Amino acid sequence: MLKLSEQEIIRREKLKKLIKLGVNPYPAALYPINSNSKSIKENFRVNEKVILAGRLMSRRIQGKASFAEIQDGKGKIQLYFNRDEICPGENKILYNDIYKRLLDIGDIIGVEGELFKTNVGEKTVLVKKFSILNKSLKPIPIPKTDSDGKIYDQFSDPELRYRQRYIDLILNPNVKETFIKRTKITNSIRSFLNNKKYLEVETPILQPIPGGAAARPFITHHNSLNIPLYLRIANELYLKRLIVGGFDGVYEFAKDFRNEGMDRSHNPEFTVMELYVAYKDYFWMMETTEKLLENVAIETNGSTKIKVKNSVIDFKAPYPRITMIEAIKKFTGIDISNLSLKDLFNVTKELKIDVDDSMGAGKLIDLIFGEKCENNFIQPTFIIDYPVEMSPLTKKHRNNPKLTERFELIVNGKELANAYSELNDPIDQRKRFEEQLHLNKKGDDEAMLIDEDFLRALEYGMPPTSGIGIGIDRLVMLMTNNTSIQEVLFFPQMKPEKKDLELSEDEIKLTKNLDKEISKELTDFKKQFNFSNKKWDKYLKNLSKKEIIKIYKDEKGLWIKLK
Repeated sequence: MLKLSEQEIIRREKLKKLIKLGVNPYPAALYPINSNSKSIKENFRVNEKVILAGRLMSRRIQGKASFAEIQDGKGKIQLYFNRDEICPGENKILYNDIYKRLLDIGDIIGVEGELFKTNVGEKTVLVKKFSILNKSLKPIPIPKTDSDGKIYDQFSDPELRYRQRYIDLILNPNVKETFIKRTKITNSIRSFLNNKKYLEVETPILQPIPGGAAARPFITHHNSLNIPLYLRIANELYLKRLIVGGFDGVYEFAKDFRNEGMDRSHNPEFTVMELYVAYKDYFWMMETTEKLLENVAIETNGSTKIKVKNSVIDFKAPYPRITMIEAIKKFTGIDISNLSLKDLFNVTKELKIDVDDSMGAGKLIDLIFGEKCENNFIQPTFIIDYPVEMSPLTKKHRNNPKLTERFELIVNGKELANAYSELNDPIDQRKRFEEQLHLNKKGDDEAMLIDEDFLRALEYGMPPTSGIGIGIDRLVMLMTNNTSIQEVLFFPQMKPEKKDLELSEDEIKLTKNLDKEISKELTDFKKQFNFSNKKWDKYLKNLSKKEIIKIYKDEKGLWIKLK
């Protein structure tokens, strides 16, 4: 049963009265807008006739006159309603009954009128005619201002803002500016790459093998083909297939998905721009990245210098370069260049870093750098020449086979970009994949699987290539001075609202027999995907009873419903 507040009940009664008066509160006809709040203010001319529309945000009714304010996509503008202007003659119903009694804050209206300035110089529309374009059934939580000018009841709670982004955008103009800048950033990158004649492409989101990164995937199932599929964790291997196919430069703005933790810099669904260019190496890619980001900063904010919290970050090229081994030695005093796997385990324990037996040398080195070094790099810095164990898709260093030609760009203590001289030796690539598979069998659920089709593509021959992935969400965070990734995503992933987790009586009854009914299917599912006990526990630990029940009622096959 839908529970309504007192205000919602009143609004629904007003809706009925509007319909009774012959007013359609949700008209379908085109409304002939010819202006907006911004253009009116910038090109103001007294007595000019305008037609605009927007959301009613405030009203001050004084008898037969009223000042109001509407908000459109460009800002706010003041309106002046006068009964005698709107309702000439004896017919006062439009103003007295509809405007005064049946309109509410939050309703969307269209107005036709003429421009004038009030006695205090406020640019205003004298309304000659108005139309209801949408009757709002929920009251907007408009902030209030007391006599001292202090604002209270602001819509500022982060969880509410992220869940109800539509209200956040209505009430907090700075939020809309963040997303306008986001579009500027992606347009700037696109323009930069298009000018170099690189081709923007699209690659599959549903993939038979999750590849191109070390990450835990989301699993789903294709009913018609009766096969498991994965939401992509990266688009790298498909873009390199296109280089094999003869394209000299390709890029993609990709939605990637990683079934991992959430925090202020991680969301399970995120955007990355990946670029691959034939006959280039990671030195060329560093120079290109510097030019690209310098250009983005200028086009977005008018300067290479960006304020982020208490720091000023300068994207002016060139950026300093330091090797991974040098960085670790600088901030820990330890030279890891010749350490065995056992020695690396001991070092991580000495540094009080949590590790487990499933981790290989690459994961251990990555943890050391992430825990002890990364936060120290505030200005854009290239961390270069990663140990080979950390980089299964990267060409070995031309001067040192223990290293790879890889760099990460670290800005404000976080990775912003990851790039390689791409590994194009199919024999070496197969060996690296096999090493990753060994880690996967030991329980590392982020280790890569073997992609036989990608290996087949490499065997046909891929030219020397450099590739890069740039995290768009983190780049937008930097360019808009936001410290949380949730602030730069329209709809970040959230925990279910509490009401969604409550079980109905029928669902409570279902849980009593659920374990017995699905126990065999659980075993079959576990065997089918060859899960170790440790990996199986990880897979199930975040699965709530509510989630199992919901999908159980849709599909009887457990391996479908668990996904």
